[in-house]
Amino acid sequence: MKFARLFSALFFLASTIACGTAAFASAPQDQKDLPQKDNDQTLRAMHDEMERSKTRLELKIPGTDQPVRPYYVEYRLLDLDFREISGEFGTLLSSNHSRSRFMDVEARVGNYKLDSSNFISDDGFRGFIGSTGSVGIDRDYDSLRQDLWIATDQAFKEAVETYSRKQAYLSSLARQSDINDFSKAEPVHLVEPLVMADWTNRNWDQEARDTSAALRAFPQIYESRVTYYLVFATEYLVTSEGTEIRTNRSFAAIESGMNALADDGAPINHFYATYAVHPSDLPTPDAVRKSLNVTGSELMALRSAPAAPDYTGPVFFEARAAAPLLAQILGPAVNGARPPVSFTPVMEQLLSGLGGKSDWITRIGARVLPTSVTVVDDPSAKEFQGTALLGSYAVDDEGVRAQKVTLVENGTLKSELMSRRPGPDFDQSNGHGRSAFLSDAKPTMSNLFFTSKETMSPADLKKKFLDECRDQKLAYCLIVREMDNPTISLLHQDDFQSLLASYGGGAGTGDRLPLVLYRVYPQDGREEIIRGARLIGINSRAIRNIAGIGNDNYVYNYMQSQINGFAGTALGAFGSAQNGLPASIVAPSLLFEEVEVRGARGEPKRLPLVAPPPMTASK
Repeated sequence: MKFARLFSALFFLASTIACGTAAFASAPQDQKDLPQKDNDQTLRAMHDEMERSKTRLELKIPGTDQPVRPYYVEYRLLDLDFREISGEFGTLLSSNHSRSRFMDVEARVGNYKLDSSNFISDDGFRGFIGSTGSVGIDRDYDSLRQDLWIATDQAFKEAVETYSRKQAYLSSLARQSDINDFSKAEPVHLVEPLVMADWTNRNWDQEARDTSAALRAFPQIYESRVTYYLVFATEYLVTSEGTEIRTNRSFAAIESGMNALADDGAPINHFYATYAVHPSDLPTPDAVRKSLNVTGSELMALRSAPAAPDYTGPVFFEARAAAPLLAQILGPAVNGARPPVSFTPVMEQLLSGLGGKSDWITRIGARVLPTSVTVVDDPSAKEFQGTALLGSYAVDDEGVRAQKVTLVENGTLKSELMSRRPGPDFDQSNGHGRSAFLSDAKPTMSNLFFTSKETMSPADLKKKFLDECRDQKLAYCLIVREMDNPTISLLHQDDFQSLLASYGGGAGTGDRLPLVLYRVYPQDGREEIIRGARLIGINSRAIRNIAGIGNDNYVYNYMQSQINGFAGTALGAFGSAQNGLPASIVAPSLLFEEVEVRGARGEPKRLPLVAPPPMTASK
């Protein structure tokens, strides 16, 4: 019964979209901001309290000869200046501005080989995050030391208890893992000049009104949101190994979800999202209105579109859809860290069902992609052909300097993304331990480049696709123009949980959600939009033999989910500005020779009894 409650609690956490301002903990710094006078006492307070903890923190356990001390202590602090403005149909729904500071203290008991971390006991996740809480916003030295003192005491006691539980569980196993729990890292000193928030001279409240008014042209949309997220963050890290870091980062986003009912009562949804390094880099209101008009028009086309039938055959992913598809597939595949030790088999099943285990671990030197393909993750990259990349950073959230990593070369797996949690293939971090909102750092993509030496123009690739359709004597084939992100497109938690109930278990085996899907008739090239399909079995094994690759590289800026239970799994690509970690993928269009597509399922809802009220395009 306890395990059932654990599973229910973890599944609820995995499906909860309520992580506040998590998106902004790892956005890159923008040099437009001017340094201000620095009276920040945060690092000094963290350093002084760390020195005291290193020398005096110990716990005497009855029946033992030696007092217990932590071998590693880490202080993290996040200072957020955050604005969130939301509009609907030209009306301002909310406008919030807040300043908050949060701390997280982690203490590890044991040693680098075996410690109190990476363990899921019968009480759930333990040893991942120490004591976390809010602290004063005025950077006061004495107040912060007091908060750190209490949090360190709590984190240390928790670590001692977890270490004892972990040792007891491991002693019951016939064979224990020989992989270390934690890797050593060289201390890093990086203290950037303090940067204060600069909101630019744009009227964000008015922009939310103006841009959301574009959807007044579509009265059949029964609910929509256009939300602006604007954040400036300062991050601090102090460790007992000697690392001291203060970095400034900013981030901005516009996200819009919209829901409607099809002509037969089936619920349909769509979304628009754009991201920038700095608020001033966000698109102008006119550009956002044009994009929302395109999105709304596509949603209206979906309303009257026929439901998708079952299908098996060639599928062509245009670049706008191929990049998010790769984000879903490669996110867990390139994770080289070992999963946590689990006391309960149900946790193993949960991780497997959500795609939380990498199929590429222990396959270094094996072919995992077509021989023409190379995959590189480069946190130092700032832009690609004039488009800004969001995943840039100098040092990761574990205090390790970011490194460019060639993951796949000529189709062969060469490396994996590593945090300070070792794995079967590598035991050292390569600077990819990333997280948001002080959550547990995991090996996570930054700026991923998917390239090939053998490419075709989009026109030639589409011709190859249509020729394949004719050769197979199919009445039609499918083109995917955009993939769904239900975290943004679904506006209600109940709808999201319903989707998870039917979809989440298949994410690990390659179920994917296309949003804008067309069937094309090879005889005359005619295209027809359809809705409600689900792609089956497109996983890391399916991309080993891609039939064709375009030369139309597309920059896909997106958020990797940091929701507990989603991060690091196949659902990790379903992030939003509320709970995500900025990342970018550069990828071209892709052709698959055979994909199974499951047609629309589920019972439609009853249509409204009264037609929607008239609504003008603008007030």
